Amino acid sequence: MKRKKLWIAATVAALLLPGSANLTAQRTGLPREEFAARRAALMKACPEGIIILFGGALSAPGARFRQDNDFHYFTGCGDLNAVAALVPRTGRSYLFLPRQSEREKMIGGLNTLERGDGAERFGFSEVLPSDYLEEFLARNVRSERRVFYLRLSPADALADDRWESLIFLARKNRSPFDDQETLDQYRIRKLRTNYPWVEFRDVGPAVDRMRLIKTAGEVEILRRNGRISADGVKQAMLATRPGGYEYEIEAAAIGSILAAGAQGPAYAPIVGSGPNSCVWHYDENGRQVQDGDLVLMDFGADLDHLCMDITRTWPVSGKFTPEQREVYRVVLEVQKACIEAYRPGATAEDVRRHVAEVMKKKGLDPMGLEGGFGHHVGLSTHDGYGGAGPLEAGMVFAIEPGLYFPEKNIGIRIEDTVLITATGCEVLSKDVPKEIAEIEKFLATRKAR
Repeated sequence: MKRKKLWIAATVAALLLPGSANLTAQRTGLPREEFAARRAALMKACPEGIIILFGGALSAPGARFRQDNDFHYFTGCGDLNAVAALVPRTGRSYLFLPRQSEREKMIGGLNTLERGDGAERFGFSEVLPSDYLEEFLARNVRSERRVFYLRLSPADALADDRWESLIFLARKNRSPFDDQETLDQYRIRKLRTNYPWVEFRDVGPAVDRMRLIKTAGEVEILRRNGRISADGVKQAMLATRPGGYEYEIEAAAIGSILAAGAQGPAYAPIVGSGPNSCVWHYDENGRQVQDGDLVLMDFGADLDHLCMDITRTWPVSGKFTPEQREVYRVVLEVQKACIEAYRPGATAEDVRRHVAEVMKKKGLDPMGLEGGFGHHVGLSTHDGYGGAGPLEAGMVFAIEPGLYFPEKNIGIRIEDTVLITATGCEVLSKDVPKEIAEIEKFLATRKAR
């Protein structure tokens, strides 16, 4: 209860801090034409049979429903239990949704089927009840080539890409009492049982290729998210004080992004102080912050189904010690060198070579850091799988070098989300201080608050 009260208090305080960028709370989303164009492109990439896309079926307990990433990408529809069927030969697309009882309508509101605006709102050819889906498939598989495209590869999540989800599933399945099949696996098995003569193909590779390159509309949302998330981290920096708690720092950031219109964090916020700064994915955020500590915060917002990923490290006292400063400078110079090398056509080896040249020229020991590519960012914080390069315009990456010395309670990571442009890259999270002098100057403004 004490932690909950402090979290609420810190959130309210964050909204009142004069240092906030005062970003307008605006959720723009994407127009229906973009979703329709994506469906058309997918049908061109998978020109045979029927493409079947399943939406999410359950909300996480105590949380707002967030639609399955792939389903959202092609539909824009946020309803539970939705299914889309695309017929490439005709170019028509169909949305299926469950009929609702009067009680369901009263408690949760009308879904798109009951509102009757799905064709106009999302650009579908027709919106039909879910109980017609089986008959629809039975009727159409006869006139189409006997091919179903659906997601055979793993689903991704808000924070994790497809292959990370598969790893976490394997860990869950270590227990013989937890190794039940996933909802996707059940859907695939049921379709194979009902249509044993149909060829099943994975739509995942075509989806991943499309999601890899961001559209102009997505780029604008990501730019706005960069500003929102940056302001959240800055509010967290201003909320840092000796004797305070990691969760108060977290609350300041969350309050800031919610006030600016974000749906919530893009992943569990990491606020590691002192020894916790050396734990990569520490998210308990319960330790009392001490003078002399470093705080490592990894944080980003989820805005209109697109994520941001930022990490900053700062001293609680407001001044880095000489040893902290030395390590910080190495991480910063490696990160900046990586960003300099990010441009279309660059490979991971190109980036490593540039980092080595920069560190040698500056006379700095890289302490084992080599640089390279980070992870893709998009609908998921760890978005998709793009291989090892080369880079292409429209890709979005998070680059996050870090050095960790647990015996000294020194963990330093610096991360920015960047957009690959036609000539180089744009740092979407540039508004958060990361130069040593900038950080110390910014922290010094806490005294006037």
